[in-house]
Amino acid sequence: MECQGDLEKLFDHNRQWAASHRAAEPDFFQKLVHAQVPDFLWIGCSDSRVPANEIIGLPAGEVFVHRNVGNLVSLTDFNCLSVIQYAVQVLRVGHIIVCGHYGCGGVKAALGEEDLGIVTNWLSPINDMHAAHRKEIDILPSPSAKTDKMCELSAIMQVRNLCRSAMLRIAWQNGQKLCVHGLIYGLEDGILHDLEVTVNRDGVGENICRKALARILSTPGRVVD
Repeated sequence: MECQGDLEKLFDHNRQWAASHRAAEPDFFQKLVHAQVPDFLWIGCSDSRVPANEIIGLPAGEVFVHRNVGNLVSLTDFNCLSVIQYAVQVLRVGHIIVCGHYGCGGVKAALGEEDLGIVTNWLSPINDMHAAHRKEIDILPSPSAKTDKMCELSAIMQVRNLCRSAMLRIAWQNGQKLCVHGLIYGLEDGILHDLEVTVNRDGVGENICRKALARILSTPGRVVD
């Protein structure tokens, strides 16, 4: 493996990227030095094909990002919770996007029988969700259809988990303007889809997510086809 050579390629790309931004906007980096004022927190998958800023066409400084395998929001994950707390209490973002994607490898792994060690443990909430809705999932015609349906369900469940967090409930109770959105991304066409689970105040998230789950489970194939 050409370790140093591969790294040099990254440096070359970086210099080209920086030069192009300076050419387009000479004070671009000086603006970033002083502060970040993003309006969005993006909670997405670690998948290299799902880059947050590029998908929504926003430049550096406008999206605060947390990514993990399977875009899970766990209320026992202090990494994720720390990001949420900083985004809500310090950056005062106006929107939190929970974004899943079709064909997610994490979801595929959760539905498979292979033991992947720590990853298997991490993805256990998806296993639990599959067990709870096995009847509706297992009648779907293909493995890809089952995976994509679980990707939709999981994104909604993460919105529900997020709305249950103490940080969001307190923010809403204190009158902070904050919206949570559940989206899903199509790798095959680069298009984002709204899963219709937007929550903007305390006490309504459970009902909104429950209705969305029922709608998706009653829809054959992808809900956004």
